[in-house]
Amino acid sequence: MANELTPMMQQYLDFKNQYRDELLFYRSGDFYELFFEDAKTASRELGLTLTGRNGGLEERIPMCGVPYHSVEPYIAKLIKKGFRVAICEQMEDPKLAKGLVKREVIRVITPGTALNEALLEESGNRYLVYLQEDDGVLCMALADVSTGECRWYTANGSERLISVEEQLFRLQPSEIVLKSGIDQWDALENWLKSKLTDCLYSFYEAAKEPEDYVKLHFGPLELDPLVRSTVQNLLAYLHETMMTDLSQINRLERITTEQFMNLDATAIRNLELIKNMRDGGKRGTLLDILDFTGTSMGSRCLKNWIECPLLDIVKIRERQDAVEELVLNPSLRASLQESLKEVFDLERILSRLEVGSANARDLVSLRASLAALPALKEKLQGAKSGLLQKLSASIHMHREIHDTLEAAIVDEPPFTVREGGMIKDGYDLELDELHDIARNNSQWMANFEQKIKESTGIKTLKVGFNKVFGYYIEVSKGQTSAVPPEFVRKQTLVNAERYIVPELKDFENKILSAKEKIESLEYYLFNKIRDEIRKDIPEIQDTAHALARLDVLAALAMAAFKYDYHRPELNNRGEIRILDGRHPVVERLLDKEIFVPNNVTLNSADERMVIITGPNMAGKSTYMRQVALLVLMTQMGSFIPARSADICAVDRIFTRVGASDDLATGQSTFMVEMNEVAQILKYATKNSLIILDEVGRGTSTYDGMSIARAVMEYIQTKIKAKTLFATHYHELITMEDVLEGIKNYSVAIKERGNDIVFLRRIIRGGTDRSYGVHVARLAGLPKKVIERADEILEEYDRNKGFICDGTAACNSDGVAQGSVKEEPADLGMGSLFTSALQSELLQLDVMSMTPIEALNELYKLQQEAKKESGVV
Repeated sequence: MANELTPMMQQYLDFKNQYRDELLFYRSGDFYELFFEDAKTASRELGLTLTGRNGGLEERIPMCGVPYHSVEPYIAKLIKKGFRVAICEQMEDPKLAKGLVKREVIRVITPGTALNEALLEESGNRYLVYLQEDDGVLCMALADVSTGECRWYTANGSERLISVEEQLFRLQPSEIVLKSGIDQWDALENWLKSKLTDCLYSFYEAAKEPEDYVKLHFGPLELDPLVRSTVQNLLAYLHETMMTDLSQINRLERITTEQFMNLDATAIRNLELIKNMRDGGKRGTLLDILDFTGTSMGSRCLKNWIECPLLDIVKIRERQDAVEELVLNPSLRASLQESLKEVFDLERILSRLEVGSANARDLVSLRASLAALPALKEKLQGAKSGLLQKLSASIHMHREIHDTLEAAIVDEPPFTVREGGMIKDGYDLELDELHDIARNNSQWMANFEQKIKESTGIKTLKVGFNKVFGYYIEVSKGQTSAVPPEFVRKQTLVNAERYIVPELKDFENKILSAKEKIESLEYYLFNKIRDEIRKDIPEIQDTAHALARLDVLAALAMAAFKYDYHRPELNNRGEIRILDGRHPVVERLLDKEIFVPNNVTLNSADERMVIITGPNMAGKSTYMRQVALLVLMTQMGSFIPARSADICAVDRIFTRVGASDDLATGQSTFMVEMNEVAQILKYATKNSLIILDEVGRGTSTYDGMSIARAVMEYIQTKIKAKTLFATHYHELITMEDVLEGIKNYSVAIKERGNDIVFLRRIIRGGTDRSYGVHVARLAGLPKKVIERADEILEEYDRNKGFICDGTAACNSDGVAQGSVKEEPADLGMGSLFTSALQSELLQLDVMSMTPIEALNELYKLQQEAKKESGVV
């Protein structure tokens, strides 16, 4: 088959054999073309017409293609679908090629290495993660080639996979690469499929003796052998796919859990820090509320601060001091934010410059950003807080680069770098001459003609041009005797002779190739400027990082000013005291004037656990999430929505709220709940904050109540963490008298006949009612259902036993004959179980049931009662 193919198709297959897992974009003139199976795939995924071409075989070869100048959207679409793309470029001008055009694969684009604008989120990173394991230690190295970030993380022991999964959930990588033979690949693969559905994953291992990329990028570093190997494999993969120096990756940092609050996937999701649980968008999240940043770099930094709150009180106060200064100095804050709006995404501009995908518009953006630095620096000169002073010192001026860009690049350059028109007049003499020739060739010819007339004395000669002979000097027959010897005869006419001279020949060569030379020279000058900037990438990155942090501080100050946030105090006493705290997101949705603020007190002694009772929809979940968010905001250095607060740093925030199943892994709602509770009990410490909402609701009443009580006891006696525990098992309020450190709180309500009003105020003391029927009435259940539920509830409260439904023989008290009339079992003693039907009735969580669920359960109980009584 190979011998039958045309040379071009043979060349294509040679490249395709090297890149079997990629879609090969093969440059041919003005198009990138795909052939064979790649063509079928691309036509299907991109909606392209599938055609064919002759390639030496009996049948036409399947083919499709896209224009080279608009290839980016097509590649972006394929990358989003999880494909890898190899770019095979023409390495010489087809017009000058002798035989088959030389081509090379210049880059492999994968989800984790893409720099396409259509794929990059301004406020989010695009991480590539490499994983490998050795001797029970799992190591993760990650990089964002668009910003130059590179970090590593290790976990060991039996829970290492869970630890890495938490990091992966927070990072949300676009691509994960695993070293071949990783022990726990099956478990990780299942997790990826269920949790990171949009992430591409594959296997890769660098050659045995690749270049020492760790030393090349980061210099001599003392690293653990596994860490070095993992980072080396990551960098080798990047170099193999991107095929460039990647000098923007020049800092290696360790991801530590010692410096930051450790938030697991459940907490990040339940607290809706970055994505809401409704549609996965930003709206209605803490990030959305706090994001007053003016730059993409600042927005990404804010996201990182939210996900990684600090543990060090000194560093938290350092941020608070900076925010406070900007709150108290609104003119400084406003002027800084105004200047920051002029700064573009320096991190990504530098990355595009490094990998060769930047254009002249990127240089204009870089120039505008550098131009804003002197004013920013000047505004920070009088800053008093230590952090603002540090950031000011880290902002460099880069005047030489700015001056070069100011002199070289036009204000509105074209999009592509190969069509010319991007270099200013006066920057390069040779380019100016070419532009002068291209723009003023008629004037040059007139000037040259006048000069020749004066030097020869032949007043009638002419300088002309035709397509056959090019430029010439025409002298009439009668004047040929005056022609100088350096004139070379080019053409003889009846009445004249035509000549050429070196100067005119040079002009001819220049004018005929001026446009091509202009494009070539401008591209050369662009690359020269780019190479000069690349030398200063690390220093510009320092400036970019400082600007991002400054942007976040100004944003937090703006949020504090706009939303009436106050600075919380920090303590080492293990206490959390918040006065008139508000939920930062909910208050914005409801309006601050409507939102009801609440207090909270948690400590390590007499008020370590707070039990919160009250009806559904009364605000228990909002209150608990509110406390968690205010603690988190405090530790990220933000002011908080509260009149005052004194908060200790917590090492972790655990949440168990809401009800959901996990269909991907076949887990029921209750199993998911129990898994989450198990993780909390396993990893929480006395310095943690635990949020538990309705533990045990997914099973029978007595089972659930037993589990809830056991969890409370374990936390109080073993872990001793600060805990907010909301429950509808109001029987658990007796725990305040059983275990030290437990206090009861409830949601205040006002009853008006059969109606209730939620006051949204958390008050001292428990409640002995759940108000489920009231909430069902508010939800709009049919009147007959509500009336019947009231009757059943009244009979239950009176008889404390199984209620007769009219189908079985009943005694005078309304209790079914044969049943045992009992008081509820003492939670502290004896068995929690009685008769089967009574247990089933008592286990119903009426307040959380839908109308149809309530009717189904009533029908089921009736049928079981009929069976027991022998009624058909």
